[in-house]
Amino acid sequence: MRPERIAWAGLAAMTVSFGLNFTMGVFFAPTAAEYGLSATAMAVAAALGTTVTGLAQHPIGRLLDSVGAKAVLIGGLTLISSSYLVLSTVTRTWEFVAAYMVLGGLGFASSSTLTVTTLIGRARGDQAGPSLARAALGINLGQLITPWAATALFEPIGVRATYAVLGAIGLAVTAYLAWRLPASAKASRPAGGGESLRGRGKLLVAFGLHAATLYVVILMLPKHATELGWSITDAGRLVALAALSAGLTSAAMVRLLRTYKPEILLRALYLVRIAALILAVFVPGPGVLIAVAILFGAASFPIVPLTMAVMSRGLDPARMGRTLAPAWITHQLAAAAGLGVASLIHAQTDSYRGYFALGLLFTIACVALVAPARAPRPQLVPTH
Repeated sequence: MRPERIAWAGLAAMTVSFGLNFTMGVFFAPTAAEYGLSATAMAVAAALGTTVTGLAQHPIGRLLDSVGAKAVLIGGLTLISSSYLVLSTVTRTWEFVAAYMVLGGLGFASSSTLTVTTLIGRARGDQAGPSLARAALGINLGQLITPWAATALFEPIGVRATYAVLGAIGLAVTAYLAWRLPASAKASRPAGGGESLRGRGKLLVAFGLHAATLYVVILMLPKHATELGWSITDAGRLVALAALSAGLTSAAMVRLLRTYKPEILLRALYLVRIAALILAVFVPGPGVLIAVAILFGAASFPIVPLTMAVMSRGLDPARMGRTLAPAWITHQLAAAAGLGVASLIHAQTDSYRGYFALGLLFTIACVALVAPARAPRPQLVPTH
């Protein structure tokens, strides 16, 4: 496979990985009814799975540099696809939580952006930005196709069979990628740890605050919608709507990156995200959720590849997995913390609107964190 086609393989992988990961939010309401699970158990499963994903980033970074990105990617896709097959058969709450947490958490950790960034970064070097943006379309494509497929299948075949069908499709795509992808590069020398991310601290904090809001809104928006009177099918399709708008934005980013620096585009996206969260917090009624899904999706998902384009700039390809792992540890643990806090706020208020307000504050902070540093004023030298 030619280097320029690696981006398309990354797109296919992200379609499966992100599609299965974020479509779990669509399953929450029907699974609770079919399996007899509580909303708290579902939220705990999501938080634990996301925690596992975060804690796994460091060892996955080492694996990326030692065994290569292809092996890690195929293994991760196999795990997350298998999690759906297992979830189609479980009968007890602890079984559901364990399958979601272990298979889903580890599978997503191994097949998401850190792995795909490493795969593409080694093939494309400092020119990886457009390829990363193209591969990131898979995030949106997965979230567009998979929720629509799930909601279309719930009624004719049931929740359990829907889990099984989506898991089987994921395994089929994984088998194709295992056949088509060439063996990926490993570290060319026994390098030590990752490189320093000094100078990228503010970007790391912004990435964490982004995750703390992203996962709560996307996973819990369908449930929030059902609490406002939406049907399960229509609520689940909000995720697909967010993905469609995100896909259009990501496609635009491929071209915009040829003209603008990623930092400029990041600030613009965070401002749009603020508008989405203002609507979610301050505008009453269920109809506004359509605008929230469109604006939040368009502004949130493209932030991931843009941040990775900045974070990976100038890094040693042989140590890229270990170097970028802290960014993904921060991202996933912040997401898990967000899900936990959102669950507590929901338990106290019977609504996620309080956490959406917190997410608004987080996003305002992100705008400040990604703003360019002021250039020092030139010192006037007295003349005699």
